Amino acid sequence: MVGTISEFRKLTDAEQYFEFFDLAYDPQVVNINRLHILKKFSQSLEEIDTKLVEAAEEQKLSFYREALENSYATLQTSNAIEQKLFKVFHQKPHNVVMLGDIGNDDEEE
Repeated sequence: MVGTISEFRKLTDAEQYFEFFDLAYDPQVVNINRLHILKKFSQSLEEIDTKLVEAAEEQKLSFYREALENSYATLQTSNAIEQKLFKVFHQKPHNVVMLGDIGNDDEEE
């Protein structure tokens, strides 16, 4: 690995992360799943930074690279709805009654 944590922190685009870690990627997959890949990657980075506070820079970057690979792989075999990475996927719709929520009143008696 050539880059440093300082250089890594300056990256902003999904493609820049893949290029930084010299990882192959399908631009179409990234374009379709960009936000979800970055969200999953971000969650992984938080875990890594929490667990590896005192780790050497090279070790952290190695874990970051693996986290990006895993985030990308997950969204290649799954979809955004299945992953439910964003808050909106966890919110119950307002003013909507789901069929499963409708019970038969006769059962309660």
